[in-house]
Amino acid sequence: MKANDLDVWQQAKSIWQAQGLAADALADLTLPESAPSLPTSFHVSAVAQISIGLAALAAATIYHQRSGARQQVSVPKAPAERECTAYFRLDDNTPDSWEKFSGLYPAADGYVRVHANFDHHRDGVLQLLKLGPADQVAKDDAAALLQWSAEDFETAAAERGLVVAAARSFAEWDTHAHAMAMATQPLLTLTRLDDAEPLRLPPLAAHARPLQEVKVLELTRILAGPIAGRTLAAYGAEVLLINAPQLPNIASVIDTSRGKRSAHLDLRNSADQRQLQALLADAHVFMQGYRPGAMAGLGLSPEDLAALRPGLIYASLSAYGDRGPWSQRRGFDSLVQTISGFNHAEAQAAGELLPKSLPVPILDYATGFLLAFGTQAALVRQAQEGGSWHVQVSLLQTANWLRSLGRV
Repeated sequence: MKANDLDVWQQAKSIWQAQGLAADALADLTLPESAPSLPTSFHVSAVAQISIGLAALAAATIYHQRSGARQQVSVPKAPAERECTAYFRLDDNTPDSWEKFSGLYPAADGYVRVHANFDHHRDGVLQLLKLGPADQVAKDDAAALLQWSAEDFETAAAERGLVVAAARSFAEWDTHAHAMAMATQPLLTLTRLDDAEPLRLPPLAAHARPLQEVKVLELTRILAGPIAGRTLAAYGAEVLLINAPQLPNIASVIDTSRGKRSAHLDLRNSADQRQLQALLADAHVFMQGYRPGAMAGLGLSPEDLAALRPGLIYASLSAYGDRGPWSQRRGFDSLVQTISGFNHAEAQAAGELLPKSLPVPILDYATGFLLAFGTQAALVRQAQEGGSWHVQVSLLQTANWLRSLGRV
């Protein structure tokens, strides 16, 4: 498929209408065509353009609901690409994106990708390989991994709660039980939970941002979820980022937390749970990025919180989706690319032997923008129809969408 064979506006229209949103709003969206500049054989640039455009159009739709005025949305391809290539400096230094132990390694029958940006993940892999904490040298790791088959090491790591992916081709992934379980899932889902009354947002003054006075509790980490929260904050929402004091973080929190307030709550603690419930009393959105079922185990499922705050939008992000044998696995953009065939396909397209990553973490970025879009789509429908709503997205569903668009 050539680059100009993909109609990005038609793609956006299809996703928009699938969420039950009014078709007339699409007249306000422009996605100018141009050649992509990112070095990839996939429609990465188009996915960035479409997902950002949908999030912006949903904000414009809320603005129209609240003010009666329309806004035009235009997302050219080049700025959309740049939006997915974060750059920042911290204390006058540019932080490394990867801990030195993270990366691609040969196994006995293929390759594995290790995600070791958190110390406990790194140390867990070292222990699995029977390497001491002082032995964080790539050649030692590579020698140890050659004793394992790629999929055996992936499975052993997952059983220990670590984050490792065996590199697969598309053909190999398509026969996997989890791939088949998720193959028919849509890009994102909006599920109505109950018959709560509409929560009417006050009218907007001229030039106000669309989400002014919308309150968001964000319990997400790393990239995709924080990008969604940052996007809602940019559109005027009051976003409170809640992290747990015992969990590690990464330097990108500086970049993804723009426009937010932040706080610590340990939800294993009953007093902190009560504090969260107090915050829910006037919240419009609860956004969380933990594995499916984790929040329910704390009494914080979509149904639990809708009962506490009727009309709430509950937005859920996961790596591998809410069904299938891998739904409980930890995952990141780089790992989903590796297991689902993208790295193998990119290497083939580039004439290279080693699995090759996509040029930007597009699964994180696009999923983040889609989560912001889905959350706002649910806000639109809540204002029109009432109800509490559950929005669900995953990195794997975004990967499936990217693959469905064909190749450049």
